[in-house]
Amino acid sequence: MSYIIAIIGIILILIICWLMSNDKKHINYKAVAIMLVVQLILAWFMLKTSIGRTVLQKIVSFFNKVLSFGNEGIAFVFGDLSTKGYFWINVLMMIIFVSSLLSILTYTRILPLAIKYIGGAVAKITGLPKIESFVAVNSMVFGDTTAILSVKTELHKLTPNRLFVVVTSSLVAVSCSILGAYMQMIPPEYVLVALPINVFSGLILSSMACPVTSEQDEDINVKEMIKEKSLFEAIGNGALDGGKVALIVGAMLITYIGLLAMINFVFNSIIGMTFTEILGYVFAPVAFIMGIPTDELVRSGSIMGTKVAANEFVAMLDFQKIIPNLTTKTVAIVSSFLVSFANFSSIGIIYGAIAAIDKKQSELFAKIGLKVLLIATLGSVLTGTIVGLFVR
Repeated sequence: MSYIIAIIGIILILIICWLMSNDKKHINYKAVAIMLVVQLILAWFMLKTSIGRTVLQKIVSFFNKVLSFGNEGIAFVFGDLSTKGYFWINVLMMIIFVSSLLSILTYTRILPLAIKYIGGAVAKITGLPKIESFVAVNSMVFGDTTAILSVKTELHKLTPNRLFVVVTSSLVAVSCSILGAYMQMIPPEYVLVALPINVFSGLILSSMACPVTSEQDEDINVKEMIKEKSLFEAIGNGALDGGKVALIVGAMLITYIGLLAMINFVFNSIIGMTFTEILGYVFAPVAFIMGIPTDELVRSGSIMGTKVAANEFVAMLDFQKIIPNLTTKTVAIVSSFLVSFANFSSIGIIYGAIAAIDKKQSELFAKIGLKVLLIATLGSVLTGTIVGLFVR
């Protein structure tokens, strides 16, 4: 029964985006169908086939091995504290190491070329412009703001619809620099499964809400992604950038967790119910159409609501506590939903990134910010629903 509900849920998500479209006549239904099929094949392959599961497990083992090298550096700096399981040491400090690795791969042109050609392949498969496909794939590695900055020379040329697709697809994705942190908080296999599926979720829904055509296209300049002039500069800048990200994440967690505790206290004092409990009931219908069992709807909805209202880290910290009491299917769906930047705080961050490049485009983005967040959140819902189809 949950499978039928999930299929209906996917159809409902597509209908909502169709209703919100500002140009229904130019929706590329063929591209939408192709991307949806690709998502289903990816999820089926990774979760249901023995080869796919083996490949996924190998990738998880590879990431865990890479993270173990980072733990060597953490242990050297923090000594015995690294064995205590402190979040700020074991999770946030790992961001610094992974960020340096990404910087090395960028300097050596491995990542830029991979992103360019994978983005080009996505463009050919879907019929979408290269810029949109490039940003979607780039976001999967570097996150939303960096992906947008990578096409800053083309940003002023983007039409309102193209800008919408670019920012929405980037918001559905996450940065590989914090992938290691996610994998230490929720089941790593679902983090890796959600990563590629998110690319298509963002493109499907945003291109339906604001259609674009492949005729509106520009070439990608890989050199613009490479800022450093030496390997050691790349390593150093990567570490510093990772330190900034870790500091920002830590500051945001202190703020949001503190604010949520205060808001929960106020709500509980006035109406006898916390704010997160209310979010659970608000998002329960969303959890239902994703195929989550009825007795776990409110708990799952609370986590999902927290993620949208605060950010994914706050939600993951709460989710960690209840994972042992949830079914495998619910864990898979909610975990996949959480792997994205679709939340209110990210809207402000993206606005700042665009404003630094093009004031006119930032003013346009300010007008569509809420619609961007809604479609991006639906993208996360689509990803979680698709993953849930292949988990019992």
